[in-house]
Amino acid sequence: MTRENSERAKISYLGELKEGKSKHLITLLTDFGDFYPGIMKGVILSINPRVRVIDITHSVEPQNVRQAAFLLSSHHSFFSNCVHVVVVDPGVGGEREILLAENDSNCFIAPNNGVLSEVIDKCEIYRVDTGKASKYTGKLSSTFHGRDVFAPAAALVAMGRRDEIAEPFDGEIIMIDVFDAKIEGNQIDFSILYIDSFGNAVTNIKKEIIEEIQPREFILNGITFPLVEKYSDVEEGEPLALIGSFETLEFSIREGNATKEFGLKTGRFRVGYR
Repeated sequence: MTRENSERAKISYLGELKEGKSKHLITLLTDFGDFYPGIMKGVILSINPRVRVIDITHSVEPQNVRQAAFLLSSHHSFFSNCVHVVVVDPGVGGEREILLAENDSNCFIAPNNGVLSEVIDKCEIYRVDTGKASKYTGKLSSTFHGRDVFAPAAALVAMGRRDEIAEPFDGEIIMIDVFDAKIEGNQIDFSILYIDSFGNAVTNIKKEIIEEIQPREFILNGITFPLVEKYSDVEEGEPLALIGSFETLEFSIREGNATKEFGLKTGRFRVGYR
């Protein structure tokens, strides 16, 4: 490519960005854990070398769609002009659709399994054609659609070429209720959705529930967790509960690991309050 053509291509690309046709970022959220994300990035950048790729996490619990939906709902609003790719896909290779949901600022590409439940409102919905998307890798594995479908689809959408690999979708969209915690007397039926690297147990109890019941403390697995505003409100090694940065309740230990100390894990629980 000559310098003149290179500059012309750059101007064209910047013009597409300004008009909203192209996206300058792609995020990846998967349960892959190991080297698979690197392969996805290779495919993306081979097709679209201008785009930037950001890893949200590749440590979603295997096949935990609910956790992935929570993490997506927690981070997407901090990005604009972005393609968010979610590959937590227990039905890979089966008949489930791959959806492309698009609003004024962002685009989401994910399997139709409920992972988009918290972000799909006010989006236009498309179905990704796996055959058209996979022609860019020349492969269509039944176990690695992240490489063969999601990655090329994301690269092309980021270039403003959505219509080459997607068409409008009017079928059933699978939805899950991520934030389904409910008050039952002096207890809350809830889920621990995520355990972070500090051992904090992140729940689906929204701040609004806490404001409604105004508790002083919680009793979970026989342990009392006082409700505080910040970690320093208790002594080192003491349990606590607080509203975390994503405005849901978390159970923690100051400078400790609540998950290991109290045997907490993701799943459904009941917690008392007073």
